[in-house]
Amino acid sequence: MRETLFLFLRGVAMGAVDLVPGVSAGTIAFITGIYAELITSIQSINLEALKIGRSRGLAALWEHINGNFLVTLLAGILFSLFTLAGAVKFLLTNYPLPLWSFFIGLILASVIYLLRQHPPKNALQLIALGMGLTLTYLLSNASEMALDGNYLTMFIAGSIAVCAMILPGISGSYILVLLGLYSVFIDALANTQLDLLAVFAAGGVIGLMFFSRLLSWLLNNYSATVISTLCGFLIGSLSVMWPWKQVVTSSLNSGGKTALSAVNLSPGDYRLLVGQDPQILSCIIALLFGLALVLVLELLGERLRETSRSMD
Repeated sequence: MRETLFLFLRGVAMGAVDLVPGVSAGTIAFITGIYAELITSIQSINLEALKIGRSRGLAALWEHINGNFLVTLLAGILFSLFTLAGAVKFLLTNYPLPLWSFFIGLILASVIYLLRQHPPKNALQLIALGMGLTLTYLLSNASEMALDGNYLTMFIAGSIAVCAMILPGISGSYILVLLGLYSVFIDALANTQLDLLAVFAAGGVIGLMFFSRLLSWLLNNYSATVISTLCGFLIGSLSVMWPWKQVVTSSLNSGGKTALSAVNLSPGDYRLLVGQDPQILSCIIALLFGLALVLVLELLGERLRETSRSMD
């Protein structure tokens, strides 16, 4: 019962952080010591599992896919997604500057954690970090996409974002920000739009079945290089998260949705050019809170791993 509760709480943490474009759920799984088991469990859902179910029954199938682990973790994730979506939507509307600063704190702490675990040790890993940083920076400075929130785009977004969610470094919500579908997803959660959520989930499941196998192979064979690339993605994403921006151009896509292009400003220029309070103190506090939150999760993860080892 105690292990089930701890696993559920890990799921709650994974769902909570993946609502925001900062820390990925994969990073939380990595920090709390369940990442390898998560990837292995996802990989076990395959044709062999169906054969086991047919020949040996549902109990054997459930054991093969580590069903108790997956269901408990998924329950925690879904609990967070549906209970916290409204709060995130409220904060984005009413307190955007401190919220984006909080996201930056989450990202910085994630980079620190990942680089401590896998510091670049050779030229290839440094190049991978630089390539990840450059690619994300270029994407972040392009005009924001403004895709329509229809079934096709939500299916494709789900297949990409859920795959990103299990990477220890890339947030699924960050992918949605780049696609211009973050607000669509948050609205769907807050308003319980089950049709859009079901299509998004279907895309995620299909994408995850294929991607988990590739990811497992990459991490088993090129772990440090993959982590370096992910850290580059995270560092480059700071440009997207920068709170103080000024919209310089806007355009309508074919569906009539507005796509914005913005430039980053210093807090002082933001006050002068945008005419709004940059809320510097609030933003600093929010950033430090984001940093502290990941460090606390790392500490709790260490204690959970020690507890698991002592119970074994």
